[in-house]
Amino acid sequence: GALVREAEFGESKADFRSKMSIALKEANETDYWLNLLKDTGYLTEKMFQSISDDCLELIKILVATVKTTKQ
Repeated sequence: GALVREAEFGESKADFRSKMSIALKEANETDYWLNLLKDTGYLTEKMFQSISDDCLELIKILVATVKTTKQ
């Protein structure tokens, strides 16, 4: 969230792309931790699915954004 906000006022297209790429990496790491929490029983399957679906949707948006800025 914070990186996306920061990217809004990036100093250049490259700066914007860099911050969005970092946000994508962070979202991917969040997905890892969510899976670990589910696998160790800290999250129920229902809780995991809801949060994971949101996380994966954000990842898709960030991937599309990063790809678009590379063109």
